[in-house]
Amino acid sequence: MLFPTFVFGAFFVVVFVVNWLTRPHPALWKPLMLAASIVFYGWWSWRFVFLLFATIVINWVVGHFAAARLWDSGQGVAGSAQAAKWWVRIGVTANLGILGVFKYWDFFAVEMSNLLESIGISGALPVLEYTLPVGISFYTFQAMSYIIDIGRGNVREMAPLDFAVYLSFFPQLVAGPIVRAAEMAPQLAARPDPRYVPAAEAFGLILNGLFKKVVISSFLASEIVDGVFADPGAHSGPEVVLGVYAYAVQIYADFSGYTDIAIGVALLLGFRFPQNFNNPYRALTLQDFWRRWHMTLSRWLRDYLYVPLGGNRGGRVNTYRNLMIVMLLGGLWHGSTWNFVIWGGIHGVVLAVERLVREQRERSGAGPLLSPGLGEVVRWLVTFHVVCLAWVFFRSESLSAAVEMLGAVASFDNYAGTATPLVIAVTFGALAFQFMPTDWFDQLRDGFASLGWVAQGAVVGVSLVAIDVLGPTGVAPFIYFQF
Repeated sequence: MLFPTFVFGAFFVVVFVVNWLTRPHPALWKPLMLAASIVFYGWWSWRFVFLLFATIVINWVVGHFAAARLWDSGQGVAGSAQAAKWWVRIGVTANLGILGVFKYWDFFAVEMSNLLESIGISGALPVLEYTLPVGISFYTFQAMSYIIDIGRGNVREMAPLDFAVYLSFFPQLVAGPIVRAAEMAPQLAARPDPRYVPAAEAFGLILNGLFKKVVISSFLASEIVDGVFADPGAHSGPEVVLGVYAYAVQIYADFSGYTDIAIGVALLLGFRFPQNFNNPYRALTLQDFWRRWHMTLSRWLRDYLYVPLGGNRGGRVNTYRNLMIVMLLGGLWHGSTWNFVIWGGIHGVVLAVERLVREQRERSGAGPLLSPGLGEVVRWLVTFHVVCLAWVFFRSESLSAAVEMLGAVASFDNYAGTATPLVIAVTFGALAFQFMPTDWFDQLRDGFASLGWVAQGAVVGVSLVAIDVLGPTGVAPFIYFQF
């Protein structure tokens, strides 16, 4: 089930009413909310509901035994920490095994078979050709954060039904944000008053997400991005560059739009999720970009991978190594092709170079090379174009396609007419919007809040109907005018 559809709108109306009628009665609310999440997930494919249930059971059992060794041994935390760590290792291995079979086995099998053939060993590893379960990367990471935090003594064990609701909660199940147990558990135990739900903030987020995902992302994809990446040789160099810029906007609008809707939907149900995007294209360094882009994933990689590897505590070389490992695995998390590995590698190399340059300048006491204003412009240009270079590999179907895309930048023939004034305006307007002052957003939000929550809900409902009837282009003026 997809968010920007009338079907989801009808589904959510029912869930919204049931949620607030049963929230004061946990014994009734929890199984009903679990059932709603299963319907939401199973709408796409009921087969993978069983995989979700298996993940819930495995991780709760592992968390239970880890917590028992850590908290209930009678020896205190220190006396049973080693036993708890072994259970955590079992759980992490099981999660990575599930993720590996469904997401990475075919990639590994093909590459290994090619390698064996290149050295004269015949025989190919079997390719499973499984359909990738939607959301598996997100709920697997969420499950691992739970058992790791139990092993560290950061969270207490959750009751089985609480954990099932936490891991399957439909707003963030498919594409995040990655919500940790420490963030969700207290809210599961709370009894919020529906009269004090921040409806204006929630509906504003939903409308903002709809506009970004359904209008901006869909428009740029159909008008320039898909065509340029499919056949860069049929476009001029400026069109190819514009296509890359447009893709940077498209992927941001798509990812952040979805999480805006997810956060807004959760707010209407009485849950507050962590922010996931914060104007990433205004970053002046790649480090700052990752503090603003997919923030829950960035923090997950930092806390559960970078820090355990040693972080920046083992000297300069080990720090650079850790950065590369984290970003390469972060790239592989997004997809099982070499393009995603290269995408992560570009980010890892530049992050390491940034750290090296910063440390050397700090040791030497060197002052800024440029005036503050000009320096910020140069740093922004460099950061943005590094991100865009990496996006070429992220979006391209293959390594050869990415190389062809980069080569087409130097061409000034074959103008295809895709660089229309509207495409240019939407692309650069969306980038300029990243620098919009915060008080402007506050004024927009206050104006929308003045409509009242009934009118806000009506606007969202009509928007979903209009999307189904008119499509993204037809509904754009309506959503924009209302918001």
